[in-house]
Amino acid sequence: MSLVNAMRARWNTEGPALAWIGDWSESDLPIPKAWSYGELAKQVDQARGWLKQRALGPGDTLALQLPRHPALLTLALAALSEGMVLLPLNPAYTPRELRYALKDSGAKRAVLLKEGFEALREDPPCAMEQAGTLAMSLKYAPPAETPAPNWPENTPALLLYTSGTTGRPKGALSSHGNLQASIEALHQAWAWGPNDVQLHALPLFHVHGLVVAQLVALWAGARTLWLPKFNADAVWSAIPEHSVSVFMGVPTFHHRLLQSTVQSDLSTMRLFTSGSAPLPAPVHAAFEQRTGLRILERYGMSEVGIVLSNPYEGERRAGTVGQPLPGVQAKVTDLESGEELGPEQIGEIRIAGGSVMLGYLGLPEQTQAAIGDGWMHTGDLGKVSADGYFSIVGRAGDMVISGGLNVYPREVESVLLEHPGVQEAAIVGVPHAEWGEQVVGLIVGEVDPELLLAWAKEQLAGFKCPKELRVVDALPRNAMGKVQKGRIRADW
Repeated sequence: MSLVNAMRARWNTEGPALAWIGDWSESDLPIPKAWSYGELAKQVDQARGWLKQRALGPGDTLALQLPRHPALLTLALAALSEGMVLLPLNPAYTPRELRYALKDSGAKRAVLLKEGFEALREDPPCAMEQAGTLAMSLKYAPPAETPAPNWPENTPALLLYTSGTTGRPKGALSSHGNLQASIEALHQAWAWGPNDVQLHALPLFHVHGLVVAQLVALWAGARTLWLPKFNADAVWSAIPEHSVSVFMGVPTFHHRLLQSTVQSDLSTMRLFTSGSAPLPAPVHAAFEQRTGLRILERYGMSEVGIVLSNPYEGERRAGTVGQPLPGVQAKVTDLESGEELGPEQIGEIRIAGGSVMLGYLGLPEQTQAAIGDGWMHTGDLGKVSADGYFSIVGRAGDMVISGGLNVYPREVESVLLEHPGVQEAAIVGVPHAEWGEQVVGLIVGEVDPELLLAWAKEQLAGFKCPKELRVVDALPRNAMGKVQKGRIRADW
């Protein structure tokens, strides 16, 4: 049984599935109040009919650049039901980033926000329509009348673009089996049940918000409450009002929660999680002191889902990402030889298990390098304790994680070098109390850094755009000519 069919077989159609709370007045699309699981199933079948109207079917890629809206979820579930590949796109993407993703993925159809649609309409990379028309077209689409087929486990299902260290974003392609393995492991490890109430404030264009939070909740038959966006005061207020039991966030969320002065009864809460970036130990300690609850920190990536987690029952160690989830193998290996290292020795973390992706779309060499030996080479440096707790100590590459989102310096540098006044560029991440890291860099050339920043904002999504640029005469390099990014970080 394929993923969505297996999920639907678990649903109590009378049980509450989704509700939309808070102020949604800024939404461009109509927002319902609440759906039961029976209503959600009807909406998914309506979305399946919408796909069939557009002659979309097995193997086709559907790109969705949508705000936080129920249509994103129903279309996602419908696409998976029909054996299609779902490509969620960040609403912050610029037109050049959208065009690249749509062309590289071979998307057959895209639903885009107005700005992106207008920018691409004269030379569309695929069939396109505006998000603003979606609610009406879904409403009047004839619902699919037959059950969705069951697709083999290796059927491609989800395509997520991760910025590449070469400057070219890569599409990590996961199958139905990959997603189900990840979902089942989290369902078991975090003790999900139908009585859980999750408060959801994460973006839905990446694995954290879509799979880890939302699809796991649907697998459990739990109820999910959507906020229009993250707001610390709103989170604290919603927990007692709606008897919330689960909240997932990134370190930036937890930092802002601690800054809020709202006092909240947390007697219904059983689980706060943090991921997408390391949680600073002081934030971990301060949160426990304020709430009496210890945040559960975990580790994952687009290519493998969540694979390491502190225990739900047992010691949650600050500064660690815990132990392998059920069905996952993990080890720390020497960067040169690939041999497994002993406790407390630092090397690359490698992962094996059912959730490891099929590969990078259209990139056989990079796929072979990443998973050719049966283990995902994460590129993250870490160590493992004698009793099996993993810790992340750095990255083999230069990736920056700001606000829970991955930024690859090479991609940002490549864009900056397109400016005629820039001769050289070096981008790094430096610690930031709220965002975890922020993107900064050095520039060699004849250019005003403020004007360059303004130009960069037109080329890059906001989370990728440097927050500060400094013009220097020369970049620091070693004897071999390699830019010393460690020196840049240390001197910032």
